[in-house]
Amino acid sequence: MTILLIDNEISLRNTLKELIKLTGFSFTSIIEASGVKEGIQQIQDANPDIVFLDIEMEDGSGFDLMKKIANPQFQLIFVTAHDQYAIDAFKFSAIDYLLKPVDPDNLKISLEKASANIKTKLLSDQIDVLLQQLSGKTDRDKRIVLRDIDNIYFVKVSDILYCMADGTYTRFYLQNQKDILVSKNLKEYENLLEPLGFLRTHHSYLVNPDKINMYDKSEGGSLILDGGITVPVSQRKKETIISILERKNL
Repeated sequence: MTILLIDNEISLRNTLKELIKLTGFSFTSIIEASGVKEGIQQIQDANPDIVFLDIEMEDGSGFDLMKKIANPQFQLIFVTAHDQYAIDAFKFSAIDYLLKPVDPDNLKISLEKASANIKTKLLSDQIDVLLQQLSGKTDRDKRIVLRDIDNIYFVKVSDILYCMADGTYTRFYLQNQKDILVSKNLKEYENLLEPLGFLRTHHSYLVNPDKINMYDKSEGGSLILDGGITVPVSQRKKETIISILERKNL
């Protein structure tokens, strides 16, 4: 297994190389590149299995590099300083990332995930979702990448009816599709979907406002969604939800 480190700072590449060795992860070789141009060349020449990619480099960004790679066949792990905007985009696209300075335990987890997914050839589609998210567009034709225990799904945000907390997991209910159980909590998806207008109606529910047909005032209040689906509204959220729906003329 070949690992490629792409970062313009040699000290950071050296540190990451030593940390990888300390994890005990099995690999054949670790190769390096100092920027976008050299990184592209190494990807073409060495056909790496796992690529660690910095975002900001002297001759461009990691995003610039990925735009130039057609049909990538490797597992990708971004390495970045704390940038919430970029991190949200990684989460939206389900692309792995590590924060600088790299934590050894998180590094080991990322390597194990990459190794387990080595035969999954969906990175090109994930990059499309990532770049779409980074574009700043807020339309609901965007896709979000969801992983369950067996599969990766590329879901149109406009197809989401609502999300429901299921313990520490989140269950996505979709229009005319089977639901998907994802091993992340509802708060994480609230942070990602709220900018697209999604409403937290209850501590266990996050709703797509485009799917709301009416507000039912009986039995404490609930929303009626497409297909006659009923979603509760908590007392604490009631006034906020009613105000939002009034603005939407619902």
